Amino acid sequence: MKKSFSQKLIVYTDGGSRGNPGQAAIGVVISDEKGRVIKEYGEKLGVKTNNEAEYMAVIFALKKMKALFGKEKIKKMEINFKMDSEFVVRQLNGDYKIEEERLFPLFISVWNLKFDFGKISFSHVPREKNSEADRLVNEALNKEQGKLWQ
Repeated sequence: MKKSFSQKLIVYTDGGSRGNPGQAAIGVVISDEKGRVIKEYGEKLGVKTNNEAEYMAVIFALKKMKALFGKEKIKKMEINFKMDSEFVVRQLNGDYKIEEERLFPLFISVWNLKFDFGKISFSHVPREKNSEADRLVNEALNKEQGKLWQ
């Protein structure tokens, strides 16, 4: 018997680092299946690598959805993450091994958070299809830079 889900969400996530490692930030756009934006977030992380930031965006999104919708509702949701990091998507889907030690705890966090949800999938999209999440990353990084000169 096929399980049906009461709600489908599309979540665009992005993480970026200026310097790799360098100042990093995340961008998250949570939308319904018709593409209407429910919530969006941009947040600075401090010094991280690009891949760490990509993982942290997914972790942030999972935690935010749990807080927004509640534990019972998220069990009935189907969530499709769309990311422009093919490398991280392939790791999350089990196609690539995780060899970078600093990514282990982040992968484990995503893995553990997934148990609270219904169906979660991760797919790669070209950067231009992830422009809103990318914009939020850059806004978060630029906002902090501007404060240095005030």
